[in-house]
Amino acid sequence: MVTQEERVLGDFLKSLIKDIIIAVILAAAILYFVRPTIVKQTSMVPTLNPNDYLLIYKQAYRSSDPERGDIIVFQSELEDEDGSDKLLIKRVIGLPGDTITIKDDMVYINGEAYEEDYLNDGITPGDIEDLEIPDGQYFCMGDNRVSSVDSRDPEVGLIDRDTIMGKAIIRLFPLNEITTL
Repeated sequence: MVTQEERVLGDFLKSLIKDIIIAVILAAAILYFVRPTIVKQTSMVPTLNPNDYLLIYKQAYRSSDPERGDIIVFQSELEDEDGSDKLLIKRVIGLPGDTITIKDDMVYINGEAYEEDYLNDGITPGDIEDLEIPDGQYFCMGDNRVSSVDSRDPEVGLIDRDTIMGKAIIRLFPLNEITTL
């Protein structure tokens, strides 16, 4: 004969197992769409700072292409301290078909000066002359242009569409700086 305590314990365990299964399914569904990440470098200052906790929307470019100004995360060929490929977070500046020129600390897209009010120092060092962006590639730079390793650097170069992991959509931490990006 089953006692009242055994029945209550059995009902509790069934309920607990059901709740755990639901939580795992929800977590898997959420992680299919978003990826949490922590900013580790200063290349996106002042927009993003080291230790900012972000959500990356992994499905952002499933049916559309990155747009100028999007903040993206992509797989680079640079190596982390542990020898694995490094993820970089940068802003999309040049789109396929664009011609990029950088001179006199200014960016020109298709011959027109490109105004960027989010830059850390207000300048873009470097010298690039009429770089044409091929189909399926993007020219990306950090907002802290003085200390950003980005498409201006031959080690990074143009970003292939298939290396883009997603679009940064929200900063969750620090709590006093929660914002959409």
